[in-house]
Amino acid sequence: MSRITAFDHVGITVRDLDRVTTFFVTLGLEVEGRAFVEGAFIDTVIGMADSKTEIVMLRAPVGGTTVELSRFIRPDPEQVASAGVATELGLRSLAFEVDDLDSYVSRLADEGYPLVGGVGQHENMWRMAYVRGPEQIIVALAERIGD
Repeated sequence: MSRITAFDHVGITVRDLDRVTTFFVTLGLEVEGRAFVEGAFIDTVIGMADSKTEIVMLRAPVGGTTVELSRFIRPDPEQVASAGVATELGLRSLAFEVDDLDSYVSRLADEGYPLVGGVGQHENMWRMAYVRGPEQIIVALAERIGD
């Protein structure tokens, strides 16, 4: 029987690739690579002829799953209708474990990225907050505070 061998990446399509890349680098991810992709491969995968995208691959300094940011040059990207609330169906957030939640929340707020709600605590195990990044991307930040 076939099996999944690894969780490779999460892809996010964005309008302003530089701004969103800067947000994730500020968060602590590192740029692994940046490239343009066009031709038969991408046309086949996305099911659209004559497509062209620019991608940035980001990774955490400790490894793990990567984040792929993609800006379509062709065809024109479609605008998202809403700011996306946590109860809306579909992909809502990317989650990262951090070592100092308050520091992250403060730094991101200074950069113009506010909390969606507040900082919550689950029992004596986790503190967590949602931050709204550029282009309505929600990032969950979680700090382990106990076992």
